[in-house]
Amino acid sequence: MISTPVAALLARRNIHYGWVVVAVTFLTMLVTAAAVGAPGVLIVPLEKEFGWETEQIATAFSIRLLLFGLMGPFAAAFMNYFGVRRVVCVALILITTGLFASLAMTRIWELVLLWGILVGLGTGLTAMVLGATVATRWFTDRRGLVLGMLTASSATGQLVFMPLMASLSETYGWRTAIMLICAMLLVAVVGVFFLMRDRPSDVGLPAYGDKDVATTVAVTGGLLSLITMPLLALKEASRRSSTFWVLFATFFVCGASTNGLIGTHFVALCGDYGLAAVGAASVLAMMGFFDFFGTIGSGWLSDRVDNRWLLFWYYCLRGLSLLYLPYSDFSFYGLSLFAMFYGLDWIATVPPTVKLASERFGREKAGLVFGWIFAGHQLGAASAAYGGGFVRTEYATYLPAFLVAGILCLIAAFLVLTLSKQSKDDAVREPAPAS
Repeated sequence: MISTPVAALLARRNIHYGWVVVAVTFLTMLVTAAAVGAPGVLIVPLEKEFGWETEQIATAFSIRLLLFGLMGPFAAAFMNYFGVRRVVCVALILITTGLFASLAMTRIWELVLLWGILVGLGTGLTAMVLGATVATRWFTDRRGLVLGMLTASSATGQLVFMPLMASLSETYGWRTAIMLICAMLLVAVVGVFFLMRDRPSDVGLPAYGDKDVATTVAVTGGLLSLITMPLLALKEASRRSSTFWVLFATFFVCGASTNGLIGTHFVALCGDYGLAAVGAASVLAMMGFFDFFGTIGSGWLSDRVDNRWLLFWYYCLRGLSLLYLPYSDFSFYGLSLFAMFYGLDWIATVPPTVKLASERFGREKAGLVFGWIFAGHQLGAASAAYGGGFVRTEYATYLPAFLVAGILCLIAAFLVLTLSKQSKDDAVREPAPAS
């Protein structure tokens, strides 16, 4: 395995192999996020070629987003049982298969099967849970920063590639854009296969910031225990305190106001106001630019500032940005202003949410618990994806959906303040690493 000699070589230069794992994870989340975000610029081309209604297309996309979230807790269990490398490789192959097979689709049920179910399952296995698992396993120090970097890769992948995909779609057809994503996914498969390792102990290292190599706990039990493990984690977390439900509800709003609404319908919304797909996708790319720095900054801040107040300000700013959008006149200046403020916290909510989950539920259970919290995120995304399509089909405008999302963000901002400040006595004490 090439990772072992590479880890030894880097160790002699005082570089922890965890940073290589972060780089591979960054690439994986970047390209899978591009697969998640691609449909946002392809609604109009699909409508033109096949004559499908916006609501029909949005139904397939909402299924994809729903599975993207519901797979999260089970993805964490699969990673614990089969290993991160195997699960991620299978996920990338699933996504590639679904997208490549869609090049020949002609019916709406094929869109639902390939882009809805197959891509939804694959991306669900490499969602935010992957970043949370890598950060908590490989890093004790700098964990918030790593979470910020990996979270930024996910949001950036959804947004930055959109102008390129929109341009390819307009010039050469939407199938060319899909082929580009498939090529990037195959590159990620190679990187994961050769460089990804499951835990620091696999290359004889402690987690970054620890002094001793932790003993790997063997996973016992069969398929039934594997399936029930996330369900038991949900039962324990939901009964333990209100923290889980507050994080679940606020992340529901987060998903509804990002992936579900902006990620899916923003390009079509701008088209209603005369802005071409490439121009609208460029606005999304601008959001991705600001989000990259905003989310990394959020990870840095989450190590230093009360995470409840971080979430309060993030949701407030997002809500105000969405309420401003209808009054932007969809001019270059107005949309640029929106892209800057909205982009800075597009997904900056993830690092403080993961940190709160890790602090309240412990390192070993953080992946499973955050998986369910992320399921709430994608339930919100699926609801907004379908709801936005329904509103546009029924009322010939998206604006009510955007106004509702803005109000929900403001409600989420105040809801997160209901969380009590954790005392040292309430903190989950993690076991010390075995010597």
